Amino acid sequence: MADPRAALQRLIDERGEDYASLSRLIGRNAAYVQQYIKRGVPKRLAEEDRRLLARYFSVPDELLGGPPADAARTEADLIVVPRLDIEAAAGAGAIGGDERPRAHFAFDQKWLRGLVQGDTQRLSIIRVEGDSMVPTLADGDEILVDCAGIGERLRDGIYVLRIDEALIVKRLALNPSSRRVSIKSDNAAYPTWPECELDSIDVIGRVVWAGRRIT
Repeated sequence: MADPRAALQRLIDERGEDYASLSRLIGRNAAYVQQYIKRGVPKRLAEEDRRLLARYFSVPDELLGGPPADAARTEADLIVVPRLDIEAAAGAGAIGGDERPRAHFAFDQKWLRGLVQGDTQRLSIIRVEGDSMVPTLADGDEILVDCAGIGERLRDGIYVLRIDEALIVKRLALNPSSRRVSIKSDNAAYPTWPECELDSIDVIGRVVWAGRRIT
């Protein structure tokens, strides 16, 4: 593999760039790029710095020291999460469908473990139906639900609940002194249920991530 410092210097020369401008581009002090090329400090560019420079010069990340573009991921790098054929209503409540996987999504293991603390085997993806959690969640959003250890780790956040056989997605606010919770909608047009007994609520899981189609 070519020396990434030499490659960066060649790009600078060919395109008439200067060290200080490139350093500012990546949010570093004016001498940063020059020190990297001429003195070898730092030994390697930080990942985000390298990617910014590669995008700026429209060259492969690999040219500046990144991994090969075709490097294959191993199964050990990924965690597969099922997308269940059910919906959680962000509205008046709806009966869930069959709790069978409709599809599977593979997530980077390191990234996923930064989101969840418990057993990643207790994760699932379901679809939001309704508008009571707008603007946080919209109709049709896909949400990643963590069902592990809910009882011991209940805290303020957005959860999927089962009420009268209906699945709903709401925000829970825990009162630490009374150990009661308020069930809230982020959309002000919907009511809040204050000071509910914890025993009266069937908490399915905590929403830790959401995906949305951009139209």
